[in-house]
Amino acid sequence: MGYTTQGIRNIALVGQAGGGKTLLLEALLAQSGAIRAKGSLARGTTVSDFDPQEKRLQHSLDSAVCGFDLGETHLNLIDTPGYPDFLGRTLSVLEAVESMAVVVNAGSGVDSLTQRLMEFARDRDLCRLIVINRIDAKDAHPARLLEELRGAFGSECLPVNLPAEEGRSVVDCFFKPNGKPADFSSVEAAHTHIIDQVVEVDEELMALYLDQGQEISPGQLHDPFEKALREGHLIPVCFTSAETGAGIAELLEVLVRLMPNPSEGNPPPFLKGPLDDLQRVTIAPDAAKNVVAHVFKVCIDPYVGKLGVFRVHQGTVRPGSQLFVGDARKPFKVAHLYKLMGKDTLEVPQAIPGDICAVSKVDELHLDAVLHDSHDEDQYHLKSIRFPPPMLGVAIEPERRGDEQRLADALHKLLAEDPCVRIESHAALNETVLYGMGDFHLRVLLERMTERYGVHVKTHPPSIPYRETVVHPADGHCRHKKQTGGAGQFGEVFLRIEALERGAGFEFVDDVVGGAIPGQYIPAVEKGVRQVLSEGAIAGFPIQDVRVTVYDGKHHPVDSKEVAFVAAGRKAFLDALQKASPIVLEPIVRVEISAPADAIGDITGDLATKRARISGNDAVGSQLARVVALVPLAELTDYQSRLKSITGGEGAYTMNFSHYEPVPPRRQQELAQAWRPRKEED
Repeated sequence: MGYTTQGIRNIALVGQAGGGKTLLLEALLAQSGAIRAKGSLARGTTVSDFDPQEKRLQHSLDSAVCGFDLGETHLNLIDTPGYPDFLGRTLSVLEAVESMAVVVNAGSGVDSLTQRLMEFARDRDLCRLIVINRIDAKDAHPARLLEELRGAFGSECLPVNLPAEEGRSVVDCFFKPNGKPADFSSVEAAHTHIIDQVVEVDEELMALYLDQGQEISPGQLHDPFEKALREGHLIPVCFTSAETGAGIAELLEVLVRLMPNPSEGNPPPFLKGPLDDLQRVTIAPDAAKNVVAHVFKVCIDPYVGKLGVFRVHQGTVRPGSQLFVGDARKPFKVAHLYKLMGKDTLEVPQAIPGDICAVSKVDELHLDAVLHDSHDEDQYHLKSIRFPPPMLGVAIEPERRGDEQRLADALHKLLAEDPCVRIESHAALNETVLYGMGDFHLRVLLERMTERYGVHVKTHPPSIPYRETVVHPADGHCRHKKQTGGAGQFGEVFLRIEALERGAGFEFVDDVVGGAIPGQYIPAVEKGVRQVLSEGAIAGFPIQDVRVTVYDGKHHPVDSKEVAFVAAGRKAFLDALQKASPIVLEPIVRVEISAPADAIGDITGDLATKRARISGNDAVGSQLARVVALVPLAELTDYQSRLKSITGGEGAYTMNFSHYEPVPPRRQQELAQAWRPRKEED
């Protein structure tokens, strides 16, 4: 480890699927000498796609860290998934880097994922670099794509090199512009534009350049170049072909010489204190200070155990260090410290500020945990990321009886690895629902459950959480009398039910006077009523928004007991429900859809077929638009795939519960008829 914090470069390769991130990483590793030759996706020999699922599907499903030395510089390059379904795994990685390189296919346009990533990086003050890859492809249009990028992200997108010889090479526009002709534009003009942009952040340098007409060297431009990156005043653009190697050496030079080290990048947004009183704190990349590190990736392997990958922001971590996880009072001991190269690990003697390392077999570690070695850093955490909520669900159950605990353990591990996985257990429906970002995401999770953890499951669409309520007030009565030769059972209940406002829940009122029902039996009456609440009256769904008032009854000094009043309360409530015009309610969700502006007409037309009420429609930037609507949840069971079809995979949506409304009469009749046979069987 012959490098210092100033010699570290942490860069995440992000962007759309098909951009060529994994092969670009292979080319960079080969160019630097970290590997002997580039791997192949088809043969499953790439460094970063080492998981069996990734090899089979030939797509990155998780992030992979590749750390290697190049002279006195140590680069940590992180390959990330390109599918929107795995966006959460990409966003969590961006907490560990100073710079983000967005890889764009030269034959494609700017998609919504690229826009979301660029916006995220801007909001988190990350330095941004754009790499236009596959410049030698037949469908490549690098000149047109550069203009599209400048239109989408601003005139600060400036090339530091340009394609030449029809994409077979690139020509440098920053370090040593040699006058070699480019395929488009002018090398001299590009050189002038980037210098003009950089000197704007340094008044003294601007004076030398403009007033005195001095030639500015790359060395003089280094500090203002870094400042322009930090302020978002400059977004360098590079051109490459990972397949042929064109532009790879030039890109590596840009990463080493121009991208910021951990002491030059914008400081991470650390906060301290309880959630209601958060204060921004500054973390310094000082090796002598207390340790502050952040866990940005967790992976659980059946053989290796839990591996926590973390970025050191302050202090020095060594084997034997005692580290606290969050606000824990008991530390864990770092037994071994590893650097990562894909799936391979190399044990190292220390991790300095800016380093990305890993520890294994520490059960307390979790995603987004802050590690520290002093209680002075208690209540430290990074500013929270707004991960996209998982919206597509599938109900699961083990194929074999007795595997319930193994299924629960597997789900817990999936939840620990991915911030965009959600698991809900519905006791009333006897269902466990696994939520993900889309069909592909769920398929990968289910396959991983089987292949990695050996749990086989059956799946079916999750049930819609319908509810029941009443429309009119009504009275109910039951006299429960049972004589079996010995002590009998007797209890009589009069009650009244009425509807409450939506969302009010359930109220039970004791309005009995004169001891008609002794006080010790009132809880038994309520118990009988609550049995019906969970079972439903007309379609088998829980009843809500109802007030039940018990106002009269009778008891017997010998035969009355709790079981009698439970039965009387239950039957009296059922009697009242039949008179009160019970109805079925369905959940209504607020849906917010972001999609290309030219697809909004098709989206609103499709929503109209789903009983949606459009409540808003506005533009988001130059190419995106947003639609807000209230839609019955039952109409959205396959909406993820539907939206992908309409928008060519570029649409995204979020939804949140809004309220309950009565279902249409025909649907209520269908639900009631479906429940009646099950009730008769019971």
